[in-house]
Amino acid sequence: MIVTVTMNPAIDKTVDIGKFEHGGLNRIKNVEIDAGGKGINVSKTIKELGGETIATGFIGGTTGQLIENVLNEMGIKNDFVKIESPTRTNTKLVEEGGIVTELNEPGPVITEEAMEELLTKLEGYASEETLFVLAGSVPASVDKGIYGKIADAVHEKGAKVFIDADGELFVKSLDSKPDYIKPNNVELAEFFGVEGDITVEDTVGMAKKLMARGIEHIAVSMGKDGAVFVSNEEKFKCKGLKVKTYSTVGAGDAMVAAISYGVEKGLSYREAAKLGVATSAGAVTTIGTKPPTREVVDELLAQVECEEI
Repeated sequence: MIVTVTMNPAIDKTVDIGKFEHGGLNRIKNVEIDAGGKGINVSKTIKELGGETIATGFIGGTTGQLIENVLNEMGIKNDFVKIESPTRTNTKLVEEGGIVTELNEPGPVITEEAMEELLTKLEGYASEETLFVLAGSVPASVDKGIYGKIADAVHEKGAKVFIDADGELFVKSLDSKPDYIKPNNVELAEFFGVEGDITVEDTVGMAKKLMARGIEHIAVSMGKDGAVFVSNEEKFKCKGLKVKTYSTVGAGDAMVAAISYGVEKGLSYREAAKLGVATSAGAVTTIGTKPPTREVVDELLAQVECEEI
């Protein structure tokens, strides 16, 4: 069972414009509205791949109800904690050529009672058969150590944890030894204080340092250059795929989703990683934060090439 946790979900409003005119008039060509937030994107992608998840986190107000309605219509199981503050709306301005400007709202206020309710839900789902995906930002009122706290609690019941976060959330989660993490190479370089161009060797070296802290599987995305994967058993790089890019928003979520799906289905880490690269490439071709179809993913999967490092 895969449980996705989105503490700061959003209605993603993707707006197509020709070229953004700062301080001037911008005429909108098209608008797409999606239920979003990293964990929710993971759930949507796993559903498209043919898997099942339980999506949880916090939702509130009419925007939160819209997210719940969308997931129900998609057949995605969900079990959110309902709060009074409305769920945020994030606006993404997409220019011709794929340049994206994101305007993200900060998110709602989370009370201690709501947080305790969520923690109780998560512990109830935790077992040796559960993989938790903790993804994305948290509202400002939530302590940045929350992912580590959740990981420690569910690890006690034998569950696995996949964390996809950045900044302080990422740093404070490492002591909990998540089973899987997916930073990108820039985030990893910032964490280790590496400046300048980041080589594959740099990336592998940084990943190995994290493995020494007890993290068993590390996927480092590198945009169009593909991704590096490191585990206790192997180190390999998968080349990026050439696709027509609409927007890179959601590409990382797609990779997390596919790896999680692959792991649950019993695939080797390498096969799950290849599926992750294909799904991520498919995601950049879609409008808004919609996942690629399974048909598109399978076509791209046949093109994925990996090499030992």
